Amino acid sequence: MPLQNRVTPLGELIADPARGLVYGNRGCLHDEQGRIRRTFAVKRWIACRLEFKGRRRTRLLQPGRYTELFFLDEATAFAAGHRPCAECRREDYNRFVELLGMRADAIDERLHGERIRASGERRLHQARMSDLPDGAFVLEGAEPWLVLGDELLRWTPSGYAERRARPEGDATLVTPPSLVDALRLGWQGVVPLLHPST
Repeated sequence: MPLQNRVTPLGELIADPARGLVYGNRGCLHDEQGRIRRTFAVKRWIACRLEFKGRRRTRLLQPGRYTELFFLDEATAFAAGHRPCAECRREDYNRFVELLGMRADAIDERLHGERIRASGERRLHQARMSDLPDGAFVLEGAEPWLVLGDELLRWTPSGYAERRARPEGDATLVTPPSLVDALRLGWQGVVPLLHPST
């Protein structure tokens, strides 16, 4: 049975057997039995390499340890509100803080306000569809769609499925504005920005 540690662009944790291309965490979210009990434990939400210096846990969701999360790609991690890790992605992290013009604590504080309301609910934003860069996510109906060129691609845990023309007008933006700014500046890190299904 798959663990509930796959992350959607909306930041939700789901159980799905599909593999992701990016790893990350937001603190310990599970109990001693491995059941998810909260959506975040810290404001520092990071996106990591799948492999780093041969580190490997024999079992995921160990009691008292951070909850290992998996994302389809970095565009999904950005949409969920995760930034590059300062340890396993040091060069990406350095470039990221340079692009945003602030250090980790300030970035984490800003991103937290952009992704979560004071009530604990997910925060969405409004934007002009024509202003959005490739890699941003918008909400169409109740589903997250990736912006790519003149198209939108529907996200699924195993890849991008359906395509449609990018519409005109306003959009409900899923990706936090600070991460949209990084995408707009041509962000490309060491982990895959987009899944091969694009």
